[in-house]
Amino acid sequence: MSDEDLVTRALRWIVARRLWIVAFYALLLPPSAWLAAQVRQDNSTDRLILPGDPDLLALRAFEGVFGGGEYALVLAEAEDPLAPGVIERVDRIERALRDVPQVSVNSLVSVFRRARAGFEPTPEQCAELRRFAGGTDLLRRQGLVGEHHLAIALTLTVKDPADRRAALDAVERALAPVRADPGPIRDLARLGQPWVNAWLDETVSQDMRYFAVFAAFLVVLVLGLYRSLRTLLAFVATLGTCVAVSVAYIVATGGTLTIVSPMVPMSILVTATSSLVYLQSRFVERPSDAPVDAHQLFALRNKFVAVTASIFATAVGFAALVVSNIRPIREMGVWVAIGLAFTWVIVFTLFPALQKLLRTPTRGERRDAGARLERLAADLPRWTFRWRWPLVGAASVLTLAGAAALFGIPGLLAPMPVHTDPVEYLDPSSSLYQDIRRLAPHTPGLSVTHVWLRGPLGAVAEPEVLTALHRLQQAFEADPEVGAAVGPTSILRLVRYVAGAGDGWPDDPAAQEALAADLEALLPAEPMLQHFVQPHALAEAQITVVSRAAEHEAFLRLDAALHRHWDAVRAAEPALAPFSMQLVGLAPLQARVAQELVPTLVESFALTVAIIFAAFLLVFRSGSARLLAMIPSIFAILVMFAVMRVTGMELNVATILIASTVLGTSENDQIHFFYHFLERRKDGTVEESLRHALLVAGRAICFATLINAGGFLGFVAGQNPAVREFGALAALAFTLSMLADFSALLATLWILSGERPAKRETLNPRRAQA
Repeated sequence: MSDEDLVTRALRWIVARRLWIVAFYALLLPPSAWLAAQVRQDNSTDRLILPGDPDLLALRAFEGVFGGGEYALVLAEAEDPLAPGVIERVDRIERALRDVPQVSVNSLVSVFRRARAGFEPTPEQCAELRRFAGGTDLLRRQGLVGEHHLAIALTLTVKDPADRRAALDAVERALAPVRADPGPIRDLARLGQPWVNAWLDETVSQDMRYFAVFAAFLVVLVLGLYRSLRTLLAFVATLGTCVAVSVAYIVATGGTLTIVSPMVPMSILVTATSSLVYLQSRFVERPSDAPVDAHQLFALRNKFVAVTASIFATAVGFAALVVSNIRPIREMGVWVAIGLAFTWVIVFTLFPALQKLLRTPTRGERRDAGARLERLAADLPRWTFRWRWPLVGAASVLTLAGAAALFGIPGLLAPMPVHTDPVEYLDPSSSLYQDIRRLAPHTPGLSVTHVWLRGPLGAVAEPEVLTALHRLQQAFEADPEVGAAVGPTSILRLVRYVAGAGDGWPDDPAAQEALAADLEALLPAEPMLQHFVQPHALAEAQITVVSRAAEHEAFLRLDAALHRHWDAVRAAEPALAPFSMQLVGLAPLQARVAQELVPTLVESFALTVAIIFAAFLLVFRSGSARLLAMIPSIFAILVMFAVMRVTGMELNVATILIASTVLGTSENDQIHFFYHFLERRKDGTVEESLRHALLVAGRAICFATLINAGGFLGFVAGQNPAVREFGALAALAFTLSMLADFSALLATLWILSGERPAKRETLNPRRAQA
């Protein structure tokens, strides 16, 4: 018994047991849908990082010593930020946050309250606070006071999105009375990563419109193509099962959706719908004299290899993303690949059973859309032969232009940059985005890097070490890459300032001894100081460096500057000789990991090409056919990058995925085209083979492109700019791929074959259209 007989028998077995199969899925769907509805979402940009990343492990170790959290700012903007009305309202906010366990506050008011116990925002004490703030530059250098703002620095000790949302809700409740009665405050602006992460989380529920758009598009498309409610019901039931089972698997394995995860169900929906279109389009082409049951088996068997191959190609395209070191991209690749394995099973079991059970009509019973493409199939091969050289030449020029746009031209054009600033994922029209972009230049920055210093037991409390730490901090502060540097000596200088001895670091050894004694005395009771000095062993300290660095290149410059100053000060200060230094921080880690998007693009794309080529070399037994099949996809991908360059779109965590996504998905069309082209090429001419492929697969390619483009275009309805751009670019690439299918690909086949079209009178139409 041949493999083909086994496939046919299996398909016949499925159709014969349609009631059992539908009953099985009817029992499977409710628990799968319930489980899928429990899926958790975390759009935080720290989800970019793999749990085993060495730098992340170092950060977690650092947090185990000094504590951790997410840092944010509230800026009270006013003409005079030290006016009594401003001070009173900032004090009101801090009092409201005092009992919130997840939020700690630091501001000019809280610093002054610790210095002057019992502070109340009376006119007299506000005047004293103004004198206190004006007598030192420490507070301004730390960003707590600006020319026209007073900053409230927040540290949120949160573990997950729910914790973050609860903490930020408490902050918003504290801000609400002041927003209602702002007095001299012009605005209360919010800046920082917690609000960025919360905004990204909120877009998930709002951006379920992706799927509403797709559902509406699906209804219109299926009814427009097949003019049948029964066919629509078969499509909807099959697609719903594919998505429910796939997302249920994510939940069952403990997965959490991230910023790019909406692409998981959408990719499964688009691929599954395309497969159903290919199957149904072949099914509806029933000759009037063919029995429905026999034709259904023929259609399923005829499309089995091509549909299987196309689903496999898409799965491979996403599975190749496992080479990425970026956590959500790797997870997305695995989830889509596994979801497509489920999809393949469901498409070839549930859908045939529903076709039979619902008696979905064929063309003999109801005319479907797309009949005009028959004339196109007759005329297009000759047209592409006539214009073969201009078509191939134009496609080649556009492809080279796209490659230049992406990779650059040495000495003329820089490669397309990769942007990693999480703020760029915000909607530019949102107040949060506008506040960050408007006010960030007027603050020391929003990116935090910790300089972690480790030495012998008790060393941090030595006067010589504290003096050396002060000089190291001064060196950091003087560097143009640094916005602010805060360390244990900052707290000790404030203590000295409050005592009336000035805010400078003393040169007198006795005064330095006194400050070292103050450190040991204050440390057990002062949480702020514990954030900079290991409380018990006194062997470790840290200096928090705040900067405006957002992209990886900026963090590299900052890293180099901090190491340069460390080497210089350590060489000049023998007390630091036994200490080691390590830089840790979530912001630089995120930027470094996001920079690995470029290897993700190149490696995953190369791996996709290699695996698809090898796999379909076995299917088509033709290396040249496989290479030719990639022409439309490569053309579409590179031209899309040219469009990105011209329109100013950026490579980021979402748009970097387009190459692998488009290659894996658009290859479906070429697979079906070449399957039927080679089917006729065994005993036919190039022209006859092209016509046959266009007649059998042309309509389905057009319909599948509509599915792909329309499905991903649904992302344009979302709020996340990166995902919106992904949707628009993917839709463009799918359209370009289809145009190349029907132009450059056919022209290339003519050129490589060396054949010419037959004369009109000698061409056998029946043979060409068989």
